[in-house]
Formats: sequence, C-alpha cells, structure tokens
Amino acid sequence: MSAKHPIIVVTGSSGAGTTSVKRTFEQIFRREGVKAAYVEGDAFHRYDRFEMRARMAEETKKGNNHFSHFSPDTNLFPELEALFRDYGETGSGRVRRYVHDDEEAQLYGADPGRFTGWEDIEPDTDLLFYEGLHGCVVADGIDMARYADLKIGVVPVINLEWIQKIHRDRSTRGYSTEDVTETILRRMPDYVRYICPQFTFTDINFQRVPMVDTSNPFVARWIPTPDESMVVIRFRDPRGIDFPYLLSMVHDSFMSRANSIVIPGGKQDLAMQLLLTPLILKLIDRKRRVS
Repeated sequence: MSAKHPIIVVTGSSGAGTTSVKRTFEQIFRREGVKAAYVEGDAFHRYDRFEMRARMAEETKKGNNHFSHFSPDTNLFPELEALFRDYGETGSGRVRRYVHDDEEAQLYGADPGRFTGWEDIEPDTDLLFYEGLHGCVVADGIDMARYADLKIGVVPVINLEWIQKIHRDRSTRGYSTEDVTETILRRMPDYVRYICPQFTFTDINFQRVPMVDTSNPFVARWIPTPDESMVVIRFRDPRGIDFPYLLSMVHDSFMSRANSIVIPGGKQDLAMQLLLTPLILKLIDRKRRVS
C-alpha cells in the first residue's frame, strides 16, 4: 500500500461485470478531477489470442483439458506484481495493452487479438486503476493484494455470472452456447484456485443476486435485468461506514449482517457513487498531504 501513489483494484471473473464497475469509477474520476493510470488485466496474459489457441490445442492433445486464462501458466503474475510494487514506490511502471477489436486497433496501432509494445505509465497520475481477473491473487509466492489501497470484488452469483458470460460471448464474439460451456468447464479448477480466493482479500464486494429463476443458465434466453436483482454489498471492515446514511439514501435497502447491506439492483450505480467517492477522495487527500 502507498499513500503517495495509491492503487485501486477491481477484480472479478469473466462475465462478472467488472467493466460496468470500471465505468462508474471513470465517472467519479472525471467529476472529481482525478487523473488515473488505467491498467487492464488482459494486458498481462502471457499469450495473445492466436498463441493461446495454439497452446490450448497442444495441451488438449496432451490430455490437459483445464488449460485456461485463469492460471499462472497463462498470465504474467510476476510482471503484474512488479507493476503494483513499482507504481506504489515511484508512481511509474511498465504496461502494455491487449487489442480487443478493430476500434482499439486503430487507437493503439496493433492488430486485434495482439498486444501493443511495453511502455512506461504516463507520468504524474494521481492513482493506478486496475480492472481484470487477478488483481488480488495471493498464491504461488505472488501477493497482489498487499499493494492495493482499495480492493473491489465484483461477484455475481455463479449462475448469473455464467448467463452473462454466455450472452456476451455469443453476441460479441460469435461463440455458440456449447463453446462457452466448454470454456466454463475448462476453467473451473483454476476458477476455484485463483479467482474465488481473491474475494477474501477485497475491501468491498458487490454481489448481484437475481430475483428470477436462473436454475439452468445454459438455456436462459435473457440476462436478468438490474430491476430483477438485488445486490449484496459486503465490507471486510465495516468500521467507518455510515450505514444509516446509506439506508436513507438508497430506497428499499436493508442490512442483512453487521457488515453487509442489500440494495435493489437498479440502485447499484447510486450506491457505488455514494460509497466510493469519499473513499477515492480520502486516498487523494492522503496523497497530497504526503507529497
């Protein structure tokens, strides 16, 4: 953790909804005049899209049916940990980007499915903001969590997570339901080992729970809407959280435990604005006092 160069991490599985949470942070940063260095977890995959396909085919031939994007073997954990450490110490570090589509290809000058070259983080940023799969991994000699000053977990219940992933991958990537199902099965061992344990270390978890039947996510025709959901917000340390204020500001919310508040799904953005804005401002104020 670093008072002078704070780090915020948003972590969650594929299909969890971390990108939507990132947009809320971007709104807060713009409103409060915070200059963030953005880092995507995809940039720290070991293999680009085409290399991963080839490696996966090789591993399948060897009988390894659990070779996935979730494992240490397919990610640059030491490099990501080094980025967190270096940024916390100096406000700098080495990053690259993974190019997802044609629009990003024009922006970053690399083909879709490829990485850009490594470069230094833009100087004079107020904080580093990471969004991806592995921001709080503590395993195999790696400890990402110790470097982050604010750690956010995005963890919908598992059936909803799968529904979101299936619909996203079918609509934006052209995959069949069978293809996505196979991916889910292949990733399961690493999901249990490297994704789930992170949420022990997060400061705040946002878990969306559908209020409609999602018993078989593989045949669901649509994603439950926010208004068909509730969101459980869990605080690792509830000290200093003004629960009466939150309950008064978010209609129909209630406390389910001493460290958890439940809100209507359509109010998640409002709740995040209310919760996260003072926490971000606290980090920035602490940064300026020690600078």
